[in-house]
Amino acid sequence: MQTIYDLNLKMLEEVLAEYGQKPYRAKQIYHWLYQKRCSSLDEMSDLPAALIDRLKENYCLDPLKELTRQVAKDGTTKYLFAMQDGSSVEAVLMHFHFGDSLCVSSQIGCNMGCSFCASGLLKKQRDLTAGEMAAEVMYVQKELDAVQGRVDNIVIMGTGEPFDNYDNVMRFCEIVNSDHGLAIGARHITISTCGIVPAINAFAKGHYQYNLAVSLHAPNDELRAKLMPVDHAYPLDRLMDALKKYSEDNHRRLTFEYILLHDVNDTDEHAVQLADLIRGMNAYVNLIPYNEVDENGYHTTNEKKALHFYDILMKHGVKATLRSKHGEDIDAACGQLRAKHEMGSQTE
Repeated sequence: MQTIYDLNLKMLEEVLAEYGQKPYRAKQIYHWLYQKRCSSLDEMSDLPAALIDRLKENYCLDPLKELTRQVAKDGTTKYLFAMQDGSSVEAVLMHFHFGDSLCVSSQIGCNMGCSFCASGLLKKQRDLTAGEMAAEVMYVQKELDAVQGRVDNIVIMGTGEPFDNYDNVMRFCEIVNSDHGLAIGARHITISTCGIVPAINAFAKGHYQYNLAVSLHAPNDELRAKLMPVDHAYPLDRLMDALKKYSEDNHRRLTFEYILLHDVNDTDEHAVQLADLIRGMNAYVNLIPYNEVDENGYHTTNEKKALHFYDILMKHGVKATLRSKHGEDIDAACGQLRAKHEMGSQTE
């Protein structure tokens, strides 16, 4: 059954019109969903009983349930959720000095095939709906409510390629950004893509205020094609042209994500090539320590070498950050917990 979280405000007004209800009822329902965070449609006490019954005939509230979770020493919490069709999906809550960030998944499995990524260990089964993504957020937010906490930031960089599920992802962003929804500011929502150029062009034309992050991970096509098959379809020249146009048209700063892989993409030459590739753009590089995945055979760059790589970028005029590790004592890599659960189920 479809979750009511799937409906943006306009869609909900259209549904209510079909039921013979006034448009203001949509904001009432949104208030129950996102401000009061109701746990049942029956709790909507200022709605007519007949309307609640009609909604219950066509929509459920929570389309997921928790299967398991892992909590790291630093407080990072990875959730594994079961969906209504029996598939599973992950979300990760991370604590920073600037607030709590929730990393949500956009697909069940992933077809991008990045060689270092745990998400690709299991191929894509389907896209998540906007409501299923919203349900990931609402589950965690309801837990945070108990400690007067809040999901301050959302990053769509869990399992799946968000721009391979463009329409659902954009509707999800609209719902959580809405003043009548969770009212999470657009600049506190980040969409991460491995470089789907047509979707980047569509995103540019929309003039959204959401942050755009690009998984780069290599400074040249030869290496990037080995690590990320998407480079065969959208090589760096096409990708960079699309990103430059996006940045110029939207006056928005880009983030380039660069996972440091030991003796793969972390040499001085790679750092200089990376600086040459993006120098002059309104962008910075987020250097990311690799969360190792046994099945992939890659290893993370040590801290000394990572700092040296960072220094080279900065000296060549490219701003960079070196992200601290989160959840390294649990199955921290995207898709890792889900893969372990799914593969374990297949052997039982």
